[in-house]
Amino acid sequence: MADRSLEGMALPLEVRARLAELELELSEGDITQKGYEKKRSKLIGAYLPQPPTANGAAVVRCRLQPGEGVPRRPFRSAHIGVCDIREAAARERAASAAGNRPLFYFRFGVDQALPQERRAPVTPSSASRYHRRRSSGSRDERYRSDVHTEAVQAALAKHKERKMAVPMPSKRRSLVVQTSMDAYTPPDTSSGSEDEGSVQGDSQGTPTSSQGSINMEHWISQAIHGSTTSTTSSSSTQSGGSGAAHRLADVMAQTHIENHSAPPDVTTYTSEHSIQVERPQGSTTSRTAPKYGNAELMETGDGVPVSSRVSAKIQQLVNTLKRPKRPPLREFFVDDFEELLEVQQPDPNQPKPEGAQMLATRGEQLGVVTNWPPSLEAALQRWGTISPKAPCLTTMDTNGKPLYILTYGKLWTRSMKVAYNILHKLGTKQEPMVRPGDRVALVFPNNDPAAFMVAFYGCLLAEVVPVPIEVPLTRKDAGSQQIGFLLGSCGVTVALTSDACHKGLPKSPTGEIPQFKGWPKLLWFVTESKHLSKPPRDWFPHIKDANNDTAYIEYKTCKDGSVLGVTVTRIALLTHCQALTQACGYTEAETIVNVLDFKKDVGLWHGILTSVMNMMHVISIPYSLMKVNPLSWIQKVCQYKAKVACVKSRDMHWALVAHRDQRDVNLSSLRMLIVADGANPWSISSCDAFLNVFQSKGLRQEVICPCASSPEALTVAIRRPTDDSNQPPGRGVLSMHGLTYGVIRVDSEEKLSVLTVQDVGLVMPGAIMCSVKPDGIPQLCRTDEIGELCVCAVATGTSYYGLSGMTKNTFEVFPMTSSGAPISEYPFIRTGLLGFVGPGGLVFVVGKMDGLMVVSGRRHNADDIVATALAVEPMKFVYRGRIAVFSVTVLHDERIVIVAEQRPDSTEEDSFQWMSRVLQAIDSIHQVGVYCLALVPANTLPKTPLGGIHLSETKQLFLEGSLHPCNVLMCPHTCVTNLPKPRQKQPEIGPASVMVGNLVSGKRIAQASGRDLGQIEDNDQARKVRTEFLFLSEVLQWRAQTTPDHLLYTLLNCRGTIANSLTCVQLHKRAEKIAVMLMERGHLQDGDHVALVYPPGIDLIAAFYGCLYAGCVPITVRPPHPQNIATTLPTVKMIVEVSRSACLMTTQLICKLLRSREAAAAVDVRTWPLILDTDDLPKKRPAQIYKPSNPDTLAYLDFSVSTTGMLAGVKMSHAATSAFCRSIKLQCELYPSREVAICLDPYCGLGFVLWCLCSVYSGHQSILIPPSELETNPALWLLAVSQYKVRDTFCSYSVMELCTKGLGSQTESLKARGLDLSRVRTCVVVAEERPRIALTQSFSKLFKDLGLHPRAVSTSFGCRVNLAICLQPHRLWTLAEQGTSGPDPTTVYVDMRALRHDRVRLVERGSPHSLPLMESGKILPGVRIIIANPETKGPLGDSHLGEIWVHSAHNASGYFTIYGDESLQSDHFNSRLSFGDTQTIWARTGYLGFLRRTELTDANGERHDALYVVGALDEAMELRGMRYHPIDIETSVIRAHKSVTECAVFTWTNLLVVVVELDGSEQEALDLVPLVTNVVLEEHYLIVGVVVVVDIGVIPINSRGEKQRMHLRDGFLADQLDPIYVAYNM
Repeated sequence: MADRSLEGMALPLEVRARLAELELELSEGDITQKGYEKKRSKLIGAYLPQPPTANGAAVVRCRLQPGEGVPRRPFRSAHIGVCDIREAAARERAASAAGNRPLFYFRFGVDQALPQERRAPVTPSSASRYHRRRSSGSRDERYRSDVHTEAVQAALAKHKERKMAVPMPSKRRSLVVQTSMDAYTPPDTSSGSEDEGSVQGDSQGTPTSSQGSINMEHWISQAIHGSTTSTTSSSSTQSGGSGAAHRLADVMAQTHIENHSAPPDVTTYTSEHSIQVERPQGSTTSRTAPKYGNAELMETGDGVPVSSRVSAKIQQLVNTLKRPKRPPLREFFVDDFEELLEVQQPDPNQPKPEGAQMLATRGEQLGVVTNWPPSLEAALQRWGTISPKAPCLTTMDTNGKPLYILTYGKLWTRSMKVAYNILHKLGTKQEPMVRPGDRVALVFPNNDPAAFMVAFYGCLLAEVVPVPIEVPLTRKDAGSQQIGFLLGSCGVTVALTSDACHKGLPKSPTGEIPQFKGWPKLLWFVTESKHLSKPPRDWFPHIKDANNDTAYIEYKTCKDGSVLGVTVTRIALLTHCQALTQACGYTEAETIVNVLDFKKDVGLWHGILTSVMNMMHVISIPYSLMKVNPLSWIQKVCQYKAKVACVKSRDMHWALVAHRDQRDVNLSSLRMLIVADGANPWSISSCDAFLNVFQSKGLRQEVICPCASSPEALTVAIRRPTDDSNQPPGRGVLSMHGLTYGVIRVDSEEKLSVLTVQDVGLVMPGAIMCSVKPDGIPQLCRTDEIGELCVCAVATGTSYYGLSGMTKNTFEVFPMTSSGAPISEYPFIRTGLLGFVGPGGLVFVVGKMDGLMVVSGRRHNADDIVATALAVEPMKFVYRGRIAVFSVTVLHDERIVIVAEQRPDSTEEDSFQWMSRVLQAIDSIHQVGVYCLALVPANTLPKTPLGGIHLSETKQLFLEGSLHPCNVLMCPHTCVTNLPKPRQKQPEIGPASVMVGNLVSGKRIAQASGRDLGQIEDNDQARKVRTEFLFLSEVLQWRAQTTPDHLLYTLLNCRGTIANSLTCVQLHKRAEKIAVMLMERGHLQDGDHVALVYPPGIDLIAAFYGCLYAGCVPITVRPPHPQNIATTLPTVKMIVEVSRSACLMTTQLICKLLRSREAAAAVDVRTWPLILDTDDLPKKRPAQIYKPSNPDTLAYLDFSVSTTGMLAGVKMSHAATSAFCRSIKLQCELYPSREVAICLDPYCGLGFVLWCLCSVYSGHQSILIPPSELETNPALWLLAVSQYKVRDTFCSYSVMELCTKGLGSQTESLKARGLDLSRVRTCVVVAEERPRIALTQSFSKLFKDLGLHPRAVSTSFGCRVNLAICLQPHRLWTLAEQGTSGPDPTTVYVDMRALRHDRVRLVERGSPHSLPLMESGKILPGVRIIIANPETKGPLGDSHLGEIWVHSAHNASGYFTIYGDESLQSDHFNSRLSFGDTQTIWARTGYLGFLRRTELTDANGERHDALYVVGALDEAMELRGMRYHPIDIETSVIRAHKSVTECAVFTWTNLLVVVVELDGSEQEALDLVPLVTNVVLEEHYLIVGVVVVVDIGVIPINSRGEKQRMHLRDGFLADQLDPIYVAYNM
């Protein structure tokens, strides 16, 4: 904007004039900032003084280049004039001290508290001072008041002292680029007469003026001391997004005082007992591997990232949030699991109304003048016949030249012609289309008032009801659908329009006007005379006296976007014209200039209706002319010596901005300047500023007449024009704090948060006014209370067309006194305006009901919030007229949302800084937090037909996530104060009370067990295996002798053909050769550890048994991914080192890979142990096969990475391995004749046992399908199951997900290929987590058509201490057909809120906050389970949530630790209960769950105990004293928006971080931030700290399909995710 330094320059007048024009263009968005600066520098280049030397002032002005100097701290409010505010505040205090502080006060006469210039006589110097203020143009007078701007600056100054640092969001560069200049045209506000009501009012204001001329030195001193006059902050660094973020983070890193580096230990106990190493990256079956993962590069010893800019930002956020913003919540323990939301307690100090009950105010009597016409049509007839040559309406072209003069004679004859044609020329004589009383749409553009006027009066003469609406520009104009509904409900079938408008409407290829969305079918009728038939001489319209028939319907848009039609009767229409004539003192043949929209509201009432009653001459100024020449209306007032002008504050503001010292301006002819939006609280400053400038041009103070109106009550009040210039208008200076409670108070604090309002005059003649409480029964307010103004008069609307219920609530209100008696027998009408009647019957309006937002019981007005946002300097980052403020309901309260259009040339940093200052200003002045502030690219908000913002449509886009903002700042921490109380743990309870409690409540201890192994009858062969062979190596040798050619393993390739197979004898011989190799080439002793690094297949199995034959301990390790060596090889290396492997066996291919150049870049390849390549085996047999001396010796080590990133290896003894295989054999009924299909990774847990061990023990054939092959052929697994007629199959969740997503659309073609799953009786998902119900159900549903039985799918559950606790193969046939029968899996619904308090409460399906849980499978034979309290180790009752403890012969015997530190594991593997059965030794699973006895019975008649797994203890997050499971939050987030494909959550320093994968364009990324925040608040009562939006496939997933959340956390904190957007919620 203009620089203050111009003031001291001697610029020629024409240059100044051109500059002023440029500023206007910029303020309206007609040119870009860049274009403006270019043209401006061209204009003034020649007149600029040469810059002084290097140590002079010029240095101050140069900008810091990126990387130079220190970037500015965020949120420094630059240049704030403290002295100005103090003076103003002192003046205010003096003024209020002079009186004795009444409840509220009004200032008549000279206003002591206003800045000096307002009451100084306008001398030339002060005039030039005003001129300087205007030409600076840097502020928008429209939305400003001096007091308010000062208040905002002071509020920001306070914040500056606090030096609050807020982390700036990180944005990917592609997103930064998208907001570049070239991408957008500036917003177009060109169409229509610009109502801008959608911006929640046309607010105004004047800036404080700059004193004297400002030279360079003065500028510098101001910059140092701070001043409200400086508008550009010269030190701002010009740089794009991520660079700024880098530098910002650097600054933050330096400004840290305390660094919460170590994250809180959320792993309860596991981390102490497992080896805390870096979290390795599992290979993924279904995704591309993420772009990070080598944690060694980024962590210090304690697992904390070094110099990470992300954690610096989070730290900053944590520090910011530590500051007490709101009073801290009272903490106490909620004993019941009902989480009660904080109910906002009324503030004991809140102001309450103390005045007496108000009395209704009566306007003066409507004086009946003898020659007033009996109806408006009669008036038209009178003037049309008596004075046909008198001008009625002059229209202007875009150059301001008179385009057309409509005389009263022409108006009369043409209206008659229109009336005749409507009634007689539409339809047939027998069936006319339009009859008297029917509704007809009037569709006319804003530049053609003459055609509209003719059509409107034609309708009145024909006694049809005109419904004026806007021209629909496109088929999907914002809000035009709602207009269509209005037309439909009014039964409109004909639309009158002008020729030009008809030509401009969108047409179909056949030339027809298409039906607009939501519109009824219309006949378009052109009203130009040349298209109409002349009425016969004997035809004459029937002119009656005004009656109660409907005259016209005016449309009104509600807060929610719906459109209502307000019906106005003929008598109301006439009475309204009479009341306006009396109030305004209209006389015949006066000239009136009208800038307003003539189709509705004040423009229609004065410019079309009352003018005709009084034979006045209207000069109509179209909006398009105002855009070209904002002074046009003032010029027309001078040219026509007009007595009256109808304008909005906006028009006065534009005139001020464009005004140059034009000699010929003379406004002395004006006796009345009607300000149509004078009821807007912010119009006062426009009026003041306009008066200050134009007083010297003959404008008198008493001429300015603000009025208040509403569609329902028409004109509510208007200030009367007086001849007495000594009686100044009324002013009220009200406390903003008081207003939020609906109370009128003088502000006792330093006048920082005050609202100055002007009166809108007196009640209309013939009307009675009162104010009632806005909600509940219409009870009269007290004198010092704000209420909704209600009016009782003839001159008002009578109903909402066709809506009797809403009509009753608005048009038929009977105000009550406090005793409950109605004050009148006549109904009052609610105006929708909030205000009060002050002394002397003056009406004051402080806001609209539609703009009202009730936050925590306090009322805030959208207009006021807009004004505060616009008072924040500098304003160059957003477009002024393009701000929307609305509220959304989140967690049972309204939350304020601000959406603004951002200028395309503003940098990320600038915009962010402006946003944060807006938040601070609103917080200080209104004492309310803003929930969300969003900036959208220029010109993208939905518009009303008149160019304003369509508020309800904007809100709708925000809520459905289609707004596509380019910047978002969420502040849930400051706004949401009604969260439930944080929970405090109860004191520990002793054993006795728990036992008594259990006994008293009649509950049994929660324990269950599988079938007793001793009682199960084996067949002979099975008994032989169980009794004679203690070791798997012996079983294999026995099978090789007895059934040498029995097929044990079949490996399939991706085409579904057999890649390899093994019989008993082949496996035995291969294992012997490997044993020889280990002994001879490896020189290994028995007990040495051997790492087996093989792809899933036959080699792995042979190598495993080879190790057993040689007496070595095998460890299966997933091979590194050839495409991703850098992230997968370090994990291999680590397992090899941690397991202390003496040798590494692998294939020739992987052998080369381990020694490759790529491998050398990732790890130190020189430190590999001996590597043996088993593709080249010796031909010899071993002298003897090793037999262990003791079944308790180690058989193998099972290493896996937990989801929390812990690498833990457990020891499996020979006895446990054999017991495990027997348990699975019995549960799954496995015999040599069976075939089982396995699609699992064979490296750890149950997957490894099923792949390598079970076939050898039970003798069944295993069909092996490597999950990685499914990536190329998703149908491979199911086709194999169908082809081999398999009855039992095992898979992982990732395999199931791959099939569900990859084959969803192919079920028909698979059916055609003969895929048949009807033989499958069990499909078990192998997992170490809570069963994923949604996935198993969608899988069952999808493949039901291919014969899959819905009950076939079930889950298993295992963990580190016991690799399989539950395994549930369902039996689908009757007992007679098929051995034992297991019950169906049962699903229960639990209350999610109770779970957070570690309680289980069962609820009905579909009840709110219900969470479905499926049992995790039938408990394996020989396994006992108990549920224990993880803290006290006491047993819990049935249906209580606790840790699952397990006792079984196949428990692992402990963690394998490199230090041999046995104390770590004793707790996990050898725990005892603190009371009850204290002898049994249990293993702790680390999972929370509960047992529930179901109604189902087992085959042996016993009731079945179901185990429900809820989640891992070390995954659970402790927030606000409650326990949350990540999966629950993630499920909610995935449902929030269609573009979220996956989600993972974790905590960092008590902040909840949500990472979402976006499937969509990057422009949608920011839409997700509010939606994610909302859904987590609503469903989980948690505030999200950070929202990270990433690409698909970034969230790491292990081979079991589990999310590696801690791995993700490390990647995020080390800034390795390459996120699209990171939002830090305040």
